[in-house]
Amino acid sequence: MISELEFSARCESAMTDLYKALVAASDAHEFEVDQNAGTITIEFDEPRAKFVVSPNSPVRQIWVSALTRSFKFDWEEARGAFVLPADGRSLREMMSEAISTQMGEDVRL
Repeated sequence: MISELEFSARCESAMTDLYKALVAASDAHEFEVDQNAGTITIEFDEPRAKFVVSPNSPVRQIWVSALTRSFKFDWEEARGAFVLPADGRSLREMMSEAISTQMGEDVRL
């Protein structure tokens, strides 16, 4: 497990990159993005839904609540990214897929 300091730096970078990608995508697609106290919230009007992306420092993971599921991302040094242990998808890949599923259209981050 990476140290708390390492996690904090990597998490902040990953969350900032994701937020910027989400803001850019929200200009082309109909969803709202907000970042507050380190947590990113994505809200959809049709169909109504809310996704939440937040760091969980004690376990050194980024947690995502989306599509009525919970996803837990671990830092993978070899890829230099937070990934889902079960299938290896990166945070950004999974978020692109989840938003695409929610919107019913292709959304790339």
